[in-house]
Amino acid sequence: METLISPLALLGRRSLAAFAAIGRVALFFLSTLSHMARPPFYFKELLQAIISIGYFSLPVVGLTAIFTGGALALQIYSGGARFNAEAVVPQIVAIGMVRELGPVLVGLMIAARVTSSVAAEIATMKVTEQIDALVTLSTDPMKYLTVPRVLAALITVPLLVALGDVVGIMGGFLVATERLGFNPAGYLQNTWDFLEALDIISSLVKGAVFGGISALMGCYYGMNSGRGAQGVGRATKSSVVAAAVLILAANFLLTQAFFTI
Repeated sequence: METLISPLALLGRRSLAAFAAIGRVALFFLSTLSHMARPPFYFKELLQAIISIGYFSLPVVGLTAIFTGGALALQIYSGGARFNAEAVVPQIVAIGMVRELGPVLVGLMIAARVTSSVAAEIATMKVTEQIDALVTLSTDPMKYLTVPRVLAALITVPLLVALGDVVGIMGGFLVATERLGFNPAGYLQNTWDFLEALDIISSLVKGAVFGGISALMGCYYGMNSGRGAQGVGRATKSSVVAAAVLILAANFLLTQAFFTI
């Protein structure tokens, strides 16, 4: 009997721990929203976060997008050749980059670069008691550390996604015209004619959601990190994993919401 109950008890404990973690993240998210609506506002911190999250992410976003667009063009051309459908390369590259690959890849790059950085920075501040010092100086850590970073991500990541979409399409354009023999004017015209406003809107909305998730997970795990170097490392690792999983889950839900027929 005990042999049967032990696995069930372990499953129950794991399930309760998972629901408790979801509840803590939800409360942290609601607390962040409430602090966004109340003064004081730290505009200097917001500007620094915008520069850190947005401007310094440009190189990795650009390189990721251009190589992805080029590889996608090659794959679509190779696959389309089996069905004499090579001409669909501009359309598929455009819709693939704008609807899916652009937002998801930018979101994952932001999770790798920004979420880890935010989690490590805030966790280190907690370990070195800088967060306690903020409280001593009557400064709310949520408003000073979390709100500027989440706001900056909500502002900048959609712009990075838009840039990634354009660069990815241009990567496909360069490969298609230089390697696959497509006419440049015809390629651009097909791309422009095929994209719809809903494709672009969904891409930007996904960027905002993914950016918010990335910054929120970095702040949450940083604020709740353990003590010492191990605590900082564990918080950094957990924040990136959680952000990546939530981004992929949110991408599925948003895609279903926008494009379910």
